[in-house]
Amino acid sequence: MTKTLLITGCSSGIGHAAAHDMRARGWRVFASCRQQRDCDRLRAEGFESPRIDYTDADSIQTGLAEVLKSTGGTLDALFNNGAHGLPGAVEDLPTDGLREIFETNVFGWHELIRQVVPVMRAQGHGRIVQNSSVLGLVTYPWRGAYAATKFAIEGLSDTLRLELSGTGIDVILIEPGPVTSKIRENSIPHFEEHIDWKNSPIRDRYEGSLLKRLYESSGPDAFELPPAAVSKKLAHALEARRPRPRYYVTTPTYIAGTLRRVLSTRAIDRILLRYR
Repeated sequence: MTKTLLITGCSSGIGHAAAHDMRARGWRVFASCRQQRDCDRLRAEGFESPRIDYTDADSIQTGLAEVLKSTGGTLDALFNNGAHGLPGAVEDLPTDGLREIFETNVFGWHELIRQVVPVMRAQGHGRIVQNSSVLGLVTYPWRGAYAATKFAIEGLSDTLRLELSGTGIDVILIEPGPVTSKIRENSIPHFEEHIDWKNSPIRDRYEGSLLKRLYESSGPDAFELPPAAVSKKLAHALEARRPRPRYYVTTPTYIAGTLRRVLSTRAIDRILLRYR
């Protein structure tokens, strides 16, 4: 029987590529998006595309219900992927902004997982794949809000993996680094809404680095890979008999994982501050 996979955040980037790549591997892919217009576009591409907005609990419930109605009540795999950024210094980050990004990047993922796990328990198997980040391993200046959400996802996923041991449900983390996507452009509205950089005590640092990186694309980042690199790791996570708990994707992620194992926190700080 064809295996079923629900992917969130499929309007572009990693999610869009994963939907196409996993369908090409024979999976029945439910490619969900936050906005209905993107769902309509994906349906035109031949996908079943329920609307799931992580900030809308009703859409999580109705979107998953649409999937389960189509499959007869089963789901083999979930790839939690949708997320957005909120660049800015932690001291300039209003708590409302932090709440907003956690609603999308953490709380919505958790709500969807809580609704999926009973389905997978009942059928005796399943895979929950979480798209984390290199910023779930180490952090970086200006990325405090996003890194906080990814550190949270790492902790929740590691705990859930232990708790579901013996159930037939695997919990797997994928940790990309720089991957071609629209996350930079998509973070601009959140930055403009929440970060009052003009009145920041470090306004000069915003003008000297962050604003240029945010508004002026300078081409691919160092070591940037296409979204297909994530799809390759996703395929292994979903199809391997014994999937790994973690999959690194890009060179910076491998470096970050190594640094965490062999260096002190102060030593890592010194390295990261050279590239801020």
